[in-house]
Amino acid sequence: MVPSEADAALVKKNAEEHALDGKRKKKKKKKQVGTTRPACSWVYFSREFIKEYSASHPESSGLKAATKAASHAWKSMSHEEKAKYTRHAREVWDDYLSTAPARAPKPRKQTKLVTRCSPGRLFNVLQRLTTDQRAAVRSMGFGSLLVLRCRTLRRSLCLWLLERFNTTRRSLDICGECIPLSPRDVEFVMGLAACGKDVVNSGPDDLIANLRHSYNATNHGISVRLLEERLAVPEAGEDFKRSFVLYALGTLLSPTARLDVSPSFLHFLTNMDVIHQYNWGKFLLDRLVREVSRYRQGKQRAVGGCLLFLQLFYYESISIEGSSALAPTVVPCLSSWGEEEITEREKREKELGGYGSGKVICKEGCFGMESAEHRGQLDGLPLCKTSTGEHGPASEQDRDEANEEQLNGDIAIDEVDMPNFLESQSVVCGDIESVVDSVGSVCRNREYGCNETVDYTKNNDHEETCMYAPCSCPLLSCNFVGSSEQLSLHFSSKHWDSGRRFRYNNPLSISLRIDEEFLVLQAEEDGVLFLLIKCVIENIGNTVMITCISPSSSKVKYLYDLVAGRGISCLRLKSLTENFPGLVEGFPPMDFLLIPSRFLGSFGELNLEVCIWNSTEFSLDCS
Repeated sequence: MVPSEADAALVKKNAEEHALDGKRKKKKKKKQVGTTRPACSWVYFSREFIKEYSASHPESSGLKAATKAASHAWKSMSHEEKAKYTRHAREVWDDYLSTAPARAPKPRKQTKLVTRCSPGRLFNVLQRLTTDQRAAVRSMGFGSLLVLRCRTLRRSLCLWLLERFNTTRRSLDICGECIPLSPRDVEFVMGLAACGKDVVNSGPDDLIANLRHSYNATNHGISVRLLEERLAVPEAGEDFKRSFVLYALGTLLSPTARLDVSPSFLHFLTNMDVIHQYNWGKFLLDRLVREVSRYRQGKQRAVGGCLLFLQLFYYESISIEGSSALAPTVVPCLSSWGEEEITEREKREKELGGYGSGKVICKEGCFGMESAEHRGQLDGLPLCKTSTGEHGPASEQDRDEANEEQLNGDIAIDEVDMPNFLESQSVVCGDIESVVDSVGSVCRNREYGCNETVDYTKNNDHEETCMYAPCSCPLLSCNFVGSSEQLSLHFSSKHWDSGRRFRYNNPLSISLRIDEEFLVLQAEEDGVLFLLIKCVIENIGNTVMITCISPSSSKVKYLYDLVAGRGISCLRLKSLTENFPGLVEGFPPMDFLLIPSRFLGSFGELNLEVCIWNSTEFSLDCS
């Protein structure tokens, strides 16, 4: 039967209506808008300025011209003129933090590791370096990277290790044991120095403006391809050194979740003559902990940090042979693991049932002079030559030659080791007092503002109680280090919206979200920083305590009062703050308030009332 024209028209109409219904169903529902985040000081100023500008300039071409005028006016204003709007923005932000409901963290489901740590990329660049460039790398203290043999990460192992990496204790919980990680382990595995000055990647932006421009740095970072092009040029000057350090950090030692290299690294690359004096072992470990913490908090999809360090540390720390005897170890371990050795190790792991089937072995015997001597050979740095009765030259002639070398050579001794060195060694040199004066006369906290002189020969304990001892910024995204006064200024200018300001002797209502581990409190009167720390105890509740960010040797303490309430029930703690130079790791031995889980709010938030008294204004007995 042949369908008529009317039937064909009816079929076509039904098909069109069906397609239209399908489009309607595919329309997405509008996303429900929650509480709006408060605006910054510039927005409050621009709203006020544009209203006045539009009234006084009716001939203007609209909002674009008014906004441009507001921008010029804002840039020309002083800090005192901006204070009105800054103060208002802070007040609105404080109200928002105390009233906004807590957001439940999104569950993370990821079975595949995403990371920017790429040893193979650095390996390829190292193969093309000239002899002069290799010498330049050694002079900066990165000579151990020249013996890199591993080109790929074992992602399944890295993911397994990340699941067992305790960022609070900085340890690996594997094979039934808790293995702590320290900068010395970084030195043992990667061959980077674990002593020296802290690496600080923050500071005034105007100091690195020229460097940012020369590297075409954007908000996203410095292009890795641009660095590869610069490293391909056969020159070994300051530009090569800076580009190499940036490339090594961005591809292996401290990669972030982004594809590009963080421009904040330029802050410690302004003077390339002091690069070898930095504590790179501590920096690498700190950045690894920071990146893994951000990954677990759901702030980034990729895992940053040096995952190669974790992988090689596992190989060196876990024996799969079941033997208690220690095999000879090459320091740094970086040079012992190539693709063949790693493939054989992975095959053996699989045969024994997977990762974690071995035994923890101790590698402490590999540290000490062997590690320092090997790193000195790799980096080409002068080593301290000493003469003792036990390890002296075999013959008198050799002893004379050795003494002559010491008289004509340089003596390099760390400041921290000077007292022990003078007591335990016999140094053959022209004038030991001049060495002591040049190395040990200035307090190690001089760069943080201390001008005190220290006499190491008299066992001066000034450095143990120095008020300029460094304190670190408690925020995981910041590596600033300075005196407590410098840290106070840094936090109030860079992170004013990341904490809460309060006044002494006045109660402050605070709400800690379920995923919030601590809150920074800053006193308006003197800028002193405090930490309100929350620790979760499973199936019981939370512990809360307050610490003061200052040198541990400081005698100044503050009385504080913590109150948690629910209905007619009330819990209270009155105690004195303890001093810590940064964010406290683990569970410090101090007073705390234990708050049961039933005191939590409907969204899992913890509501508290906090009051801190000025140390100069109370005389109460808290015993």
